Amino acid sequence: MTPDAATFDPRTTLARPDLAEQALEGLVRADAYLPARPMHAAVPVADVQAGANPASDRIDQLLFGEAFDVLDQQGDRLWGRARRDGLVGWVSAAALRPGAPYPTHRVAAVSARLPLNALVAAGDLPADQLAPVGTFEADPVAVAERLLGVPHSLGARSSAATDCSGLVQQALYACGLAGPRHSDQQAELGHAVDRETARRGDLVIWLAPRGDHSWTGHSAFMLDAGRVLHATGHHGAVVIEAFAEADARYRADGFDAPLFRRLQA
Repeated sequence: MTPDAATFDPRTTLARPDLAEQALEGLVRADAYLPARPMHAAVPVADVQAGANPASDRIDQLLFGEAFDVLDQQGDRLWGRARRDGLVGWVSAAALRPGAPYPTHRVAAVSARLPLNALVAAGDLPADQLAPVGTFEADPVAVAERLLGVPHSLGARSSAATDCSGLVQQALYACGLAGPRHSDQQAELGHAVDRETARRGDLVIWLAPRGDHSWTGHSAFMLDAGRVLHATGHHGAVVIEAFAEADARYRADGFDAPLFRRLQA
């Protein structure tokens, strides 16, 4: 890629030295530019992985009905970008179907056979498990509280299993708010507040030291002035924990001092 391409986040830019999406011609250098073809997840949850090898690290997931724009295929593996959260990776072709049908509803219940925030048409699930597209909840923390006990799993982002930033993302989506996939991206949301004024609904994020890993930090919600609600590998699930205990643990592991971000006035 050209030096100018350094301004594009490789996690969300559908481009490689040999191939890029047509919309990036003139912006990044590649041997060829092709239009992406839309597909969508046809299974409850489909893993998005870093490489074409099915054993490569999981970096994201697609929920049922979410669009995935495909640019390349190697065997039964498709390379493209998740349209909802923007991450680029590889997905099994068996998990996708052609096209990106317009959903009328999102899954609003955590007990449904499809995960929270999956995109469906009216009649796919009982009406009391759905909400019309464009109808949102008011409190992300209340959504996250409904996921207490959900297992922690790195790279997951559903109501069946989730990592820390996936929990935050899904709670924000349910409330019609922007929900980027990674902690460092979430650390740019809203505006900064200090520890003394942090309150329910604020994000608290410990950015991670650079290293050979896809995760960039740890994300949590402030439940109140003294507790956080988060998905944590330490406890293996979505839990409520004293802020002081979580803070001490992440700092001891080399994470930066926490950032506090207020999403709404």
